[in-house]
Amino acid sequence: MPRMKLTDGTQTELPEGEPVGSVLPPEAIAACVDGELRDLSFVPTSEGTVEVVLAPEEDGLHVLRHSTAHVMARAVCDLYPGAKYAIGPAIEAGFYYDFELPKPLSTDDLPAIEARMRELIAADEPFVREEISRSEAAGRLADQPYKIEILKGLEEAAAEVSGGDTVTFYRNGGWADLCLGPHVPSAGALRAFKLTSVAGAYWRGDEHLPQLTRIYGTAWATQADLDAHLARLEEIERRDHRKLGRELELFHLDPTAPGMPYWLPNGLRVMNALLAFWREEHERRGYQEISAPLVNDKTLWETSGHWDHFKDDMFVIPEDEHTTYALKPMNCPNAMVVFNVKPRSYRELPLRLSDCDTLHRNERSGTLHGLLRVRKFVQDDAHIFITPDQIEDEFERIFDLCDRFYEIFGLSYQPRLSTRPDDSIGDVETWNEAEAILRRILDRRFGVDQYAVEEGGGAFYGPKIDIDMSDAFDRPWQMGTIQLDFQLPRRFGCTYTDATGERLTPVVVHRVIYGSLERFIAILIEHTAGAFPLWLSPEQIRFVPVADRHIENCEQLAARAREAGLRPFVDDSKESVGKKIRAAQLAKAPYTLVVGDRDIEAGTFTVRDREGTEVPGLAFEDVIAALGEEARTRALEPTRFGG
Repeated sequence: MPRMKLTDGTQTELPEGEPVGSVLPPEAIAACVDGELRDLSFVPTSEGTVEVVLAPEEDGLHVLRHSTAHVMARAVCDLYPGAKYAIGPAIEAGFYYDFELPKPLSTDDLPAIEARMRELIAADEPFVREEISRSEAAGRLADQPYKIEILKGLEEAAAEVSGGDTVTFYRNGGWADLCLGPHVPSAGALRAFKLTSVAGAYWRGDEHLPQLTRIYGTAWATQADLDAHLARLEEIERRDHRKLGRELELFHLDPTAPGMPYWLPNGLRVMNALLAFWREEHERRGYQEISAPLVNDKTLWETSGHWDHFKDDMFVIPEDEHTTYALKPMNCPNAMVVFNVKPRSYRELPLRLSDCDTLHRNERSGTLHGLLRVRKFVQDDAHIFITPDQIEDEFERIFDLCDRFYEIFGLSYQPRLSTRPDDSIGDVETWNEAEAILRRILDRRFGVDQYAVEEGGGAFYGPKIDIDMSDAFDRPWQMGTIQLDFQLPRRFGCTYTDATGERLTPVVVHRVIYGSLERFIAILIEHTAGAFPLWLSPEQIRFVPVADRHIENCEQLAARAREAGLRPFVDDSKESVGKKIRAAQLAKAPYTLVVGDRDIEAGTFTVRDREGTEVPGLAFEDVIAALGEEARTRALEPTRFGG
């Protein structure tokens, strides 16, 4: 008779053949037996520890979502006879299932699928686990080619899990699926769910294989949790940078140049403001900006090693049988060329070369996503040539720069150490030394074990510290990176003369702070919902004339604002004042001044901010001075007039 140790420390004997669920409370939806998730119907054969799995917990949500995916697949098969189903995993905050269907689907079809799911859930049929032979499974799945393919690839895994020539099926009513489980005891446990979207997805993620229909959904332990999640999704959709990019006329994505954004005047003002701040801060810290050709002969990339490691992601331009060019996907080889234009002395080190050139990477079309994943982008790069004894001090300086940059945007970040990948170049001893240096730096700056480690995630030429940034929704984004490189300067023959006259190879630190400016702007748009701080706003103050006769007065005021360094806009449209104020709100204008006869006569104005707060009786000079100070200091918080 197996003896079970429960979560609360008590022990109980389980009668032979009894499932583990019989000793758990009724709110349990699964069990963790000796560290492995199991159905409540699991029958232990030996002593062990049992932990209850509840729906609101991480493991419980995983089981809920996996089970909901099965119910959705059953509903789809009921509604679309002949459907071929592929995979349906639980994912963060939800689930999906991929299908080959007899007709295309859209979001308009989701309510009918949901309705059928609710019928199946109301029937509350159990999830029944079955272990059957691989040959029997093949017979059951004869009309499901994607499952047959999975089955063929499962031989090793099935033998390991089942201990023989068996695989696991889960049956819910008259529908069964090849699956390892676990699942909820019965479908009635699945109350709070919602189907959210329909998308295309290539089978096994390969664009050369069939494109399937992927249906996404979400499932939660309670309706309140689901409602909160859906509200969050609505807010994320409201802040979607692609939507706001169109509405605010920031950028344009055209099918004639996929993944290569057009920057419209408003968007380019944001880009230029970011670059102006970047240049100001780098000049202050002793960086020297360079610019290099966007097209290079492939011999440059062969020397650096990128041709072997990165060629498939490059735009290659063959000229003749002897010459091949490529658009540059990164700046590091060009920085090595600049270092080598003349002999260097140790007195020049650290030599901090920065650049903001345009880069191109031939990303697969299916991965492109607004500004977050593009083919053409600007990267705020720098390559710092140093001596080995300058490494740790230089990293401290870079982290100080990171603090300055992210703090000004109200963003937080966490470092992540990425170590030697399988395709690394150079000797292991040098790699080990470089990784030890980075660990020492991180331990001192952030504390021991206060950073993530991604084994094998480094660049092919050196380990790196990636900067993971969180936005307004606590979504993580990999932005900046700081890479320690002993390899490329050797490959390019970079040397400097030390104090004794000996020629030595420098160490190079590759680093970006913004990362891709396109991605950074996308995150800023969503983080701020398009309401940029004043210093970044495409327009900083909008003038609304009450009547056509006030347009000239507004133009004069705008000229004074422009002389003070602000970016003004005059709304001279034929709309009513109310509609003009509404247009200013939609344009996310930080401040609006309505100009009429009384304002002109009094020489004072009412300032309306983005939140709708109005402060009357302000002298124009005081308004412009306050906004100029807000923009100059790059303040996050708006000016509070009269506060």
